[in-house]
Amino acid sequence: MTAPDRDDARLVPGAVAAWAATALGLHAGWRVSFGIAATAAVCAVATVVVARRRRLRAAARPLLAALVVAAGFSAAVALRVWAAETHPLAAAAARAGWATLVVEPTEDPKRLGDSAFGGDQVLVPATLHRAELGPDRYSGGGAVVVFAPVDEWAELLPGQRITLRGRLAEPDGADLTVAVVRVDGPPRSVQAPSQVQQWAGRIRERLASASGAVLPPAAAGLLPGLVVGDTSRLSDDVRESFRVAGLTHLTAVSGANVSIVLGAVLLAVRGLGLGPRTGTALAAVALVAFVVVVRPSPSVLRAAAMGAIGLLALVTGRRRHGLPALAGAVGALLVAAPELATDVGFALSVAATAGLVLVAPAWVTRLRARGWPRSAAEVCAVSAAAFVVTAPIVAALSGTVSVVAVAANILVAPVLPPLTVLGTTVAVVSTASPTAAELLARGTAPMLWWILEVADRAADLPLAEVPVPGGVGGAVAVGGGLVAARCLPRLWRGRRPGAPAVMSGRRGTIDP
Repeated sequence: MTAPDRDDARLVPGAVAAWAATALGLHAGWRVSFGIAATAAVCAVATVVVARRRRLRAAARPLLAALVVAAGFSAAVALRVWAAETHPLAAAAARAGWATLVVEPTEDPKRLGDSAFGGDQVLVPATLHRAELGPDRYSGGGAVVVFAPVDEWAELLPGQRITLRGRLAEPDGADLTVAVVRVDGPPRSVQAPSQVQQWAGRIRERLASASGAVLPPAAAGLLPGLVVGDTSRLSDDVRESFRVAGLTHLTAVSGANVSIVLGAVLLAVRGLGLGPRTGTALAAVALVAFVVVVRPSPSVLRAAAMGAIGLLALVTGRRRHGLPALAGAVGALLVAAPELATDVGFALSVAATAGLVLVAPAWVTRLRARGWPRSAAEVCAVSAAAFVVTAPIVAALSGTVSVVAVAANILVAPVLPPLTVLGTTVAVVSTASPTAAELLARGTAPMLWWILEVADRAADLPLAEVPVPGGVGGAVAVGGGLVAARCLPRLWRGRRPGAPAVMSGRRGTIDP
């Protein structure tokens, strides 16, 4: 590997330190986080002193950078956790009191089904603007989560100012939520959403209408999920098949969606003969529009960042660009949304992007050396790399490993780019001509049928998923099993009697 193609890992220690410091602060509280910040600052000073005396400045730089980042992020998250814990609403939530709130949803309401609190419920993440706690008044920010009946709340849009009255409860997650609010009736008042959010909501609704008008029910529920992450019309059977087959990530807005959309824009720009600056500007506009339509929640911002990085790695063909971008994106996202440090989707997305940047290119090269066509090598390498790096995380969380995930993802991979581009076109065209959108939506039917068929067949296979221990034990077991599966064939070939030892030509190393 030549020097320009080596992985530039100088920002990785800082990204790891930022992630660890933020996650620990959210779990352990602001006092522990302040202590870590002070300890890291002292260690950073000691590192500078020792490095100067012993002339180890170059060797000490990665450690010093990690300590400085850990100190800064620990102090920042400590301040934010302290603000959440001392928020006026947090004290009222500890008493299970009632409050009148003015909030603004940050995401679409998420259906939860039957709830212990009565009937179908929705979960609405929101930002607090004002609160009335008896005689007390409060104006300011804060994150709240609202649980409310489906009938009166399911059609709300992000950005609407909503006045409600509900009972407060303490949050139980490791994030910056100050209170949970349970509402048993409709909002007291609802303001109209902004023009931008009305436009985004219109696109989502018309995409769903065009799909439902010309596609079978399963496909009609799947297309909005694949294009804009709207899974409200997805049946439970399809959800379960996708879970077992390892295809659930297709119905969530991921970096792959962003990469495909931006890649299509760049290809169109190149085909029109426009310059790189124009292409970059149009890609940026497309990215902003995509984020607005899908909703600028922390998970979508994460997907946008990871998708842009993945596209950078594929376009440049050099891992040197991808790894620093990934490390920088991790730090920037944790500054914007510290709660991502404990978000499972964030961990899976970072792991999958790291696999795309670090593992997939080497596997593509090896497959090409064995005579594989480039397209087949890239599909197989990307699917296998994503599975290998995310399987331990999935095992730790769910206690299962999908045995068919790699094969299922390889089988559906060829139709995903054209389906995503065509589905996005349906969404855009639907704002101008619903009839034309329905005509285009018919073209997605064969590809949707194929994805559903692969998911159903894969999920029905015997031992499609294997139970494993949950938690850290499951992650270690699955990770160890994958490493063993990678290394044992080499060891076996190297120990066979009469197996030839081939010189690699580099410093006398031997490849089995």
